[in-house]
Amino acid sequence: MKIRMPKTRAEMNHCFHDHLLRNSLFIVLTHISSAGFGFIFWMLAAKLYLKEDFGIAAALISLMALLVSLSRLGLDFSVIRFFPTNDKSRTFSTSALVTTFFAVLLGTIFIAGVDTVSPELDLLKSPQNASLFLIFLAASSVTALTGISFVAIRKAEFQFFQSIVVGSRVIFLIPLTTLGAIGIFSAVGISFLFALSIAVVFLISLGIRPMLVVDRGFLNDAFHFSAGNYLVGIFMAAPNMIIPIMVLNMLGAEQAAYYYIAFAVVSLLFMIPNAISISLFVEGSHGAALKRTVVKSLIVIFSLLVPAAAVLYVCGGVALGVIGEDYAGGGLGVLRVMVVASLFIGVNYVYFAIKRIQKDVRGIVVLSGVICGLVVGLGYVFMTIFGVIGVGYAWVVGNVVGSVYVGVMVWRNGWV
Repeated sequence: MKIRMPKTRAEMNHCFHDHLLRNSLFIVLTHISSAGFGFIFWMLAAKLYLKEDFGIAAALISLMALLVSLSRLGLDFSVIRFFPTNDKSRTFSTSALVTTFFAVLLGTIFIAGVDTVSPELDLLKSPQNASLFLIFLAASSVTALTGISFVAIRKAEFQFFQSIVVGSRVIFLIPLTTLGAIGIFSAVGISFLFALSIAVVFLISLGIRPMLVVDRGFLNDAFHFSAGNYLVGIFMAAPNMIIPIMVLNMLGAEQAAYYYIAFAVVSLLFMIPNAISISLFVEGSHGAALKRTVVKSLIVIFSLLVPAAAVLYVCGGVALGVIGEDYAGGGLGVLRVMVVASLFIGVNYVYFAIKRIQKDVRGIVVLSGVICGLVVGLGYVFMTIFGVIGVGYAWVVGNVVGSVYVGVMVWRNGWV
């Protein structure tokens, strides 16, 4: 049977629109799945393991996530941007090998200096534990890239399925209780190995064959694009990592807890523009009409984000109250202010996608750097004046300034 491909521009645009909505939906579901399984995992681990083992395992898992993030080098964005025009098997294999090499290298350096950097993790001095750590680190690195690759080829449903498989870490917790902290960490690592083996089967079925090859041509073409996006990623993640420490040091552990929980709840709103901007980036990389796709993306973002933000603004106290009445009292103010910030974050994320499609990363490096500097810098100043709610004000000001910058750039350049 011959399958009819879309011929007209209208049919092509409809196709792009369908892909955008479908990819966005599954990206959001992936985030929700990861968050849900994460909550169940840590709740069960707290019941089955000693507090000391729980704390060490949490540090190990956080360390693994940090090393994977640092080793991406922006190649995750290059996979999305260059997949439509490059050999997918060579592009994927090159990105996987390079990022995993640097992840393992950073992990090895950390283990070698563990006595100086983090004496509490001296269990990594054991050759067996060190080997497990590096194996699971490599599996986590490649698994992350396979998820990005599924999104890049408009098969985000496979990334969602992958997140469910990673959720099997909950099951592995039970038989590994005798291993203590390594048992908790191994439950996560085994789930990554399990997910990776299934992901490779999916990749092969989609025509992407992993191989031991480094495509220097792709690396040369992607260098500036990857490097710029690497900086953007650092700038956008920095406030998430720096501000909780600032609140702890300036306002104390109680206020830090209120902020952390409020941010965790509001970050659910951030999933909406993040997912749709990634899908916009994918569709634009495949040749979708940029102006039309941007307009549709903004319509989808705000048609979902505005009602969700309104509900959270009104019912935020109830959401925080599930954690504890103290959190509802102490974190509601900053939660409501950050809900407002989410609307402007949506505009900025769409602009990031536009510039990535155009391979113009210089502008978004500047924009992300300005937003990061304002959120962190004003967060410090406003905390001394307003308390923890001042951090929320800093998030609003930083992203409003970013949105104004976006508006000026769009007006100056005659749209996009």
